[in-house]
This record gives sequence, C-alpha cells and structure tokens, in this order.
Amino acid sequence: MRILLTNDDGIHAEGLASLERVARTLSDDVWVVAPEQDQSGYAHSLSISEPLRLRKIGEKHFAVRGTPTDCVIMGVKKILPGAPDLILSGINSGANIADDVTYSGTVA
Repeated sequence: MRILLTNDDGIHAEGLASLERVARTLSDDVWVVAPEQDQSGYAHSLSISEPLRLRKIGEKHFAVRGTPTDCVIMGVKKILPGAPDLILSGINSGANIADDVTYSGTVA
C-alpha cells in the first residue's frame, strides 16, 4: 500500500514525524510531501502567483515551497511513482475544533 503524508505545520513538524511512524506500521511505501515552512490557516489555498519549489530532503521526503494543497497535488501528479492508496494529513500541532476546521490546512 502506497501512503502519502502531508501537513500544514511544515516538513520538520513533530506531528508529521509521529504520523510517519504510525504509517510505517501499515506500509513500507510511505512518502512525505509537506510545506517547507508552516502553512497553518491556508485551508484549500493553491499557489497561483508564485512558482512552486521542490526540494528532496531524504528518501521519499520532499519539502514544497507552497501550501498543503500544493503538496498533495505535487505528490500525486509529479513525485510518487503511482497513485497513493491513502493520503493522511497531520498530526496538527494545535486543536482543529469548531470554526477552526474551515481554515485548517490539515483538514483541507
């Protein structure tokens, strides 16, 4: 099973590392494509006026200068060798409750 992981807190967030540890119990084919920097609150935003920058930081680990949505699109269309069976986002560093979910990049 191929799994794609992302988040909105950035490629070096502890929550993403925790999610990766859990995902690896399900599959050896785990890919991480996450924002280069914290993108909390960007929800469904896409980068349309700035070019996306992609940087490989490790085996199956990529940082994107863009939003969480940009990361998923890059992962699915350009980075992974085939479609993922599962896409997971998180683990968020803060609470995503009530109205927060409308602008959460993790939930988007």
